[in-house]
Amino acid sequence: MVWVTKEHFSITQICMSGQCFRMNPLEGEKAGGVGLVAFGKYLEVFQNGNEICFDCTQEEYDTIWKSYFDMETDYAAIIGRIDAADSYLLSAASFGSGIRILRQDLWEMIISFIISQQNNIRRIRKCIRLLCEKYGEKRTAQNVVEYYDFPTPKALSEASIEDLYACNLGYRSRYIHETANAVLYQEIDLEQLPTCSYSDACRELLKLCGVGAKVADCICLFALHKMEAFPKDTHIKKVLAQQYPNGFSFERYSDCGGILQQYLFFYDLNKKMKNK
Repeated sequence: MVWVTKEHFSITQICMSGQCFRMNPLEGEKAGGVGLVAFGKYLEVFQNGNEICFDCTQEEYDTIWKSYFDMETDYAAIIGRIDAADSYLLSAASFGSGIRILRQDLWEMIISFIISQQNNIRRIRKCIRLLCEKYGEKRTAQNVVEYYDFPTPKALSEASIEDLYACNLGYRSRYIHETANAVLYQEIDLEQLPTCSYSDACRELLKLCGVGAKVADCICLFALHKMEAFPKDTHIKKVLAQQYPNGFSFERYSDCGGILQQYLFFYDLNKKMKNK
């Protein structure tokens, strides 16, 4: 077990923020915690106030999860930069202040956000679970929890489009099949993308079947940690139109726009619960 004290960290808000689809609330005696699969590992996280418990070794936390959860970024400082006159963004940041931008596996994010198109979070989770169970490697964690690794490009390239349809992927089945082949045969070099600029990374990602501007931005933000990325889905477009008719201050927040986008997205998605 590794215990960390951290402000501006909520495992529940991170779990429900729409950036990770293999992070799920635990049940039974572990209720209140979250279980997740990433980088071939299974992790359980529990939290009491600002005290966070990672059920792993110190070495695993230092080499994987510390970076994954972006633990060294000062989110308080970013919130402190918000324009005092922007009451909506201040409310959104306060409401979702425990969200952090995860550093996730690039290949997994490519497929996950191709699946996310015209889809809701619950259905995306189900599609990815079926895909992992059918094409991912089965593993067993130290606490005997069984889980599945994310399918490799080779595994998905060998799957027929018809078989992918069985994972409830619909028209996205062809996108995934063609993208897997493009990565497998190095029509796009994923290893170079982390060193690319945001614009160059987007340009490369747009070469993949099924990847448009919004999906490319999601991949840039949630895998490559390009904070300039500001994905605009229907929720965000609605917020920008209603709350910022004269334009959002993208230039002011150019180095942290992705974080603010998550606050706005989470707030728009969940603020009704706040008012109950």
